[in-house]
Amino acid sequence: MESARFERAVAAIDAANADDPHDKELRHAQLATKWVQRLRPDASDALLLAARGHHIRRWTIPRASYPEGRSGYLRWRRDLQRQHAADLEQILGAAGYDGATITRVQEIVQKRHLTTDLEVQAFEDALCLVFAEDQLAEFATRVDKEKLDDIIEKTKEKMSPEGRRLLAEVTDPGSPPDGPSR
Repeated sequence: MESARFERAVAAIDAANADDPHDKELRHAQLATKWVQRLRPDASDALLLAARGHHIRRWTIPRASYPEGRSGYLRWRRDLQRQHAADLEQILGAAGYDGATITRVQEIVQKRHLTTDLEVQAFEDALCLVFAEDQLAEFATRVDKEKLDDIIEKTKEKMSPEGRRLLAEVTDPGSPPDGPSR
């Protein structure tokens, strides 16, 4: 990793997220970066930049601007991923990254090849862990237990075995790091 270029890119992503009227995207970017580093100590620039910019300026496309229901939600998420990819292209280009690295960051942010690409899977694991660590408790106050259990199960299905192990640590901090003893 070329440190100066990487630091310029991270600073620009953080500056864009500092405008968040809800004050959460910068924290989520920092948490996602932390989880990626834990999951992949050898993470590439592209993976780290994708983690840092995964929700860049997310508040600019409000969920309420899309229809209710699952199809509206999925369309909103897809449009967000495209917008994040476009915003990151501008920032990373200005920081001096080449087209191949920018394209790779965009692939990761858009979760292309999730089931076959180890970096994209680490990215997904990190996002799930951020949700569990920072949003799950508040989310649990808004949905019934059955719905919450369904969401947790669907989250686990998207994760790698290592991601699920870390998820267990986050959701049950009293358990041993390697899971329950037998």
